[in-house]
Amino acid sequence: MPLIEIAVFVIAVAICLLVVFFIPMLISIKRAAVSVTHLTDMVQNELKPTLQELSGVLADLKTVGGGVAEHTEDVKCFMSALGTTGANIHTINRAVSVVSGVINATSAWSTGAKVAGKYLIEQYLKKRGGK
Repeated sequence: MPLIEIAVFVIAVAICLLVVFFIPMLISIKRAAVSVTHLTDMVQNELKPTLQELSGVLADLKTVGGGVAEHTEDVKCFMSALGTTGANIHTINRAVSVVSGVINATSAWSTGAKVAGKYLIEQYLKKRGGK
């Protein structure tokens, strides 16, 4: 066999082996491409509604955030009024304490005066009655 025939034979065997291994590889690549296409379609079909819902949620959050921002000044005003009310209640409490102290002191003086008055009258009556 001449050298050219052997070379042609080796090339023919190499091409046959290449075709035998290349065809299953092409089929696998085709199947993978189809799977990727199905996956892409599924992700798009699932992702579109999710993204639309997410956009709706973000719009709602913006609305809520705007509402909260609008009422921040009201909350500040309420907290200020609450602080002022607390200070006024504290002042009233102090005034009631002072008045209560004055009433207690007056009551003590009044009781003392009554007792002293009775004692003086009794002493006066004893002295007068004894004469």
